[in-house]
Amino acid sequence: MDLDDVLAGLDPEQRAVAEAVRGPVCVLAGAGTGKTRAITHRIAYAVRSGVVEAQSVLAVTFTTRAAGELRQRLRRLGTPGVQARTFHAAALRQLTYFWPRVIGGDPPSVIESKLPLLADAGRSLRRNLDRSELRDVASEIEWAKATQIGPEDYAQAAAKAGRTPPIPAEEVFRLYDAYERLRRERHLVDFETILELTAAVMTEHREVAAEIRRQYRYFVVDEYQDVNPLQKLLLDTWLGGRDDLCVVGDPNQTIYSFTGATPRYLTNFPVEHPDTALIRLVRDYRSTPQVVSLANRVLDRARTPHKMTLVAQRPDGPEPVFTEYDDEVAEAQGVARAAAGLIRSGVPSREIAVLFRVNAQSEVYEQAFTEAGIPYLLRGADRFFERPEVRQAVVLLRGAARSASAGDDLVSTAHGVLSGIGLTAQPPGGGRAREKWESLKALADLAEELATGGADLPGFVAELERRAAEQHAPAVEGVTLASLHAAKGLEWDAVFLAGVTDGMLPIVYAETPEQIEEERRLLYVGITRARVHLCVSWALARSPGGRRSRRPSRFLDGLMGRAAARVPSPERGGRGGDGGRGEHRERRERRERRTVAAPVSCRVCAKTLMAAAEQKLGRCATCPADYDEGLLAALRSWRADAAKEAKVPTYVVFTDVTLQAIAERAPLSERDLMAIPGIGRVKLDRYGEAVLRLCRAAGNQTEDL
Repeated sequence: MDLDDVLAGLDPEQRAVAEAVRGPVCVLAGAGTGKTRAITHRIAYAVRSGVVEAQSVLAVTFTTRAAGELRQRLRRLGTPGVQARTFHAAALRQLTYFWPRVIGGDPPSVIESKLPLLADAGRSLRRNLDRSELRDVASEIEWAKATQIGPEDYAQAAAKAGRTPPIPAEEVFRLYDAYERLRRERHLVDFETILELTAAVMTEHREVAAEIRRQYRYFVVDEYQDVNPLQKLLLDTWLGGRDDLCVVGDPNQTIYSFTGATPRYLTNFPVEHPDTALIRLVRDYRSTPQVVSLANRVLDRARTPHKMTLVAQRPDGPEPVFTEYDDEVAEAQGVARAAAGLIRSGVPSREIAVLFRVNAQSEVYEQAFTEAGIPYLLRGADRFFERPEVRQAVVLLRGAARSASAGDDLVSTAHGVLSGIGLTAQPPGGGRAREKWESLKALADLAEELATGGADLPGFVAELERRAAEQHAPAVEGVTLASLHAAKGLEWDAVFLAGVTDGMLPIVYAETPEQIEEERRLLYVGITRARVHLCVSWALARSPGGRRSRRPSRFLDGLMGRAAARVPSPERGGRGGDGGRGEHRERRERRERRTVAAPVSCRVCAKTLMAAAEQKLGRCATCPADYDEGLLAALRSWRADAAKEAKVPTYVVFTDVTLQAIAERAPLSERDLMAIPGIGRVKLDRYGEAVLRLCRAAGNQTEDL
């Protein structure tokens, strides 16, 4: 690959980035504009043109996954020697290397989570914190350390920053102080301390600073809008007054200020470095013009001097769809129906995501997707290869590989190991058990995939270790359920933004103008995750029958009219060319939503039912059930046969709760069957005739008796 090949295929702005190989460079890159492509080609061009040696480049990212992607792209560009690491990984590597020389003894151990040590700190103060409080206090400590605030200054600094501590600020101070004391006594470092100590060692030991600066003289920092003061301190220490620095970021995607991140370093970069080459990337290659237009209009109302209007490069697609539901249960069921329609139309389930403001919103979607028979996966803050079950599986698989014989079958051996720690034929209902199952199933699927290419067990383990180093998680087939924060940096063909109400987006505790604007940017990030299909929805009440007091997010004001009038939900089809059938289906589904939203009473005690499972059964969980045991047995037998024929788990046909509800209600018509919550048109068309035949047969037997 020669220099012309490195520049081939870049648009004019990306090429300008690639050719700006010297001095300070600031790249303002909008969502979907190819910033990773631009900076990797810049590094490759600089190396191949002789400006810098590959070993002298340090590319810094915020996630191990992003660092792995950079390394992969650079290898493909013929530049394999570049170091691409996170701030913490680069600092830890340097700190560990120099520790014996300048401090002596073994380097400290790294703690992956602050919670166990913080719990010990609480006990030392006779203060027992539950897990939720531990997480909240840990977040406050992380913010304080990232902004270089010590325990004694926490209370004053938190008040000045407008933070609302989860417990009284004085208690946070005492816990923070005790945490730091225990950390030092036990010779431990957390992620923030790694950065602090690395900067301190370089500052206090000139020979260390000189050696590191001889090694690295060419820096690239991605996602620069997310840099916090501590990371900026370390970066400045690495640079040592030099200016061979390229920063890349988007101030409109600043959504982590609660952790101490600030876009100020990005927006003020040309002021800090007067000779900066400033380049803007605005050509959006990810999303359709319809999605890009909505994203631009969201930012048009933002109070920021750094707006960038994206210019879509893809062909036209459907307009974004806005949908209002009576309650959250109806909203989740509506989203599941629409997702099922997309899957039927050919969109892979792995290319669909449901995004919400807080993780607590996932439960109702887990229920809805389970009842609809749609596989899903929960995406949290934890990285795949750092999950306890994955780490345990890799250790066991490594041991199995060491003792494996030449003829051992990869798939059967892997399944045997994974079954021993929780992999079952059918997934559990939800929550943590479901997350664990998904992790193990992903490993089993990867083993099957690699086995088709001839891999053996040692080869499979080697591939897992390579992927773990690069945080290259195996693909999982299923709709992604994730918070908006966890979705940053990802993209899908279809995105459902759910629960977009005032009080949720913006979140209720966002009070200052700055906090409100960050919530607006969060919506912008959510919108720009979608390539083609974008659906925005909200519910007027939390529970069926609840007070309908919610309103759509203020961020949607003035944005819905034009977009909503064009194309209905992908499942309903368009109005054009279908003789009005799409409009008829739309009215019918609105009626169905209103039916779901009506209060449901227990048929035994008349109490209003709130839980989804109780609503499905039509009775309280504690009230006696009246049903034909023979019918339930027949339904179970039929379900097993149907699942076997379709090669799917039985829950995909009907969940146990749905089957119980059918047996208790014994519906005799399609209308009766669809009155059971969770049974919609898709299930009716697929299984209705068989189920009604069994119910009618059971009814005839009862009459004969």
